[in-house]
Amino acid sequence: MTQHPYLLTATACLLALLSTVGAALPYPILPPLFAADAANSLNHFLGLPPKLLFGIALTINPIGLLIGSAVIGPLSDRYGRRQILLGTALGAAAGHALTAFALVLQSYPLFVLARFVTGLLEGNGSVARALLADQLDGSLRSRAFAWLNGAFYLGWLAGPLLAGLTLGFGITVPFWCAVVALVLLAGLVAWVLPAAESAGKSGPSWWDVARQQHALNLLQHSSLRTLFIAQLAYFCGVTGFYEFYPLWLVEVGGFDARAIAWATAMMCAVMTLTSALLAGRESRTAPLRRAAWMAFLVTAAVLAVAGGNLLIGLCAIAAFGVPHALFNGVVPAWSSERFGMHGQGAVMGLLSFCFCLANILMALAGSVLTLLDTRLILAAGAVLTAWSGWRFLRWDAELQAERVPV
Repeated sequence: MTQHPYLLTATACLLALLSTVGAALPYPILPPLFAADAANSLNHFLGLPPKLLFGIALTINPIGLLIGSAVIGPLSDRYGRRQILLGTALGAAAGHALTAFALVLQSYPLFVLARFVTGLLEGNGSVARALLADQLDGSLRSRAFAWLNGAFYLGWLAGPLLAGLTLGFGITVPFWCAVVALVLLAGLVAWVLPAAESAGKSGPSWWDVARQQHALNLLQHSSLRTLFIAQLAYFCGVTGFYEFYPLWLVEVGGFDARAIAWATAMMCAVMTLTSALLAGRESRTAPLRRAAWMAFLVTAAVLAVAGGNLLIGLCAIAAFGVPHALFNGVVPAWSSERFGMHGQGAVMGLLSFCFCLANILMALAGSVLTLLDTRLILAAGAVLTAWSGWRFLRWDAELQAERVPV
């Protein structure tokens, strides 16, 4: 048991917060850059369409997160939490610094490389969870995990808000703020975690551990394949909306980066409040049915943005946060209870993999569909969330039928 449980929890939460801040930070910054009338080497690299370059820029960070999530956790088992967290925090700081230099130089290849490296090293959320599991137990561990999940959530609010508040001082300032925060965090990690904390280097290599315990091994079970497909469809719809509604705001409302940041902050504030006040409450409605209806409400919100005017779209963007937060309060808890025998880490890892994969797939799809009309990727997202809701309803009916005696 650590001598500083609350300090340890705060450190893990800061790690979680900054990992999502790093992913969300560029969202309000990029659309005006790639939708600008003035051509430069950043938004017209190799003469490619700016919207295509924008989609690639959105895709590369989740690819890094996807790889980092699979690799960094096993590395921390083999070489120790402290060493890996120090290395990833300082490495992510270097990634943000490289992003700032790429923007100054207007170098698209350097920008893409920097976003990949940053995503790769910020895929350390599994290490933060493992750290709490190592050091805490009982009710203290449960409360720590609850705060950690909240910190991941809050990062999607803090990232765009940080960008909006600091962008007026220069386009690179938000990234330098992230550099400073991560360096300070590395110092906190070095202080809180004892230098002697280390995992033994004997045993299988990190590659063997990652390959043998990879979350995708769960897909050999039919029920987990159903969960994976339904959840992936939902996350594709949500990420398609989240990644491209800023571009819709630029095209429909002429929003600049600061205005996009405030719209995003409004939506994330609604999600955070809904999660804190409403999510997790007991209900007489079966979990999968609740998830289905929340998916249908998300569909309605996304369609309202795709087909509405600016005012309707802004209201729908804010309203989106309510069903989405409630959905996220239902499915992980139900999955943990139903499939926990396969290992909680593996089950949660499968859901995390869904989210990262959805980011990549929808960024690629959006880079093509937005060449025709930005509303097409929003409409495609609505179709996917609606299908996900229908699949959850059907799955619930199948499970209910299994319980009826013949």
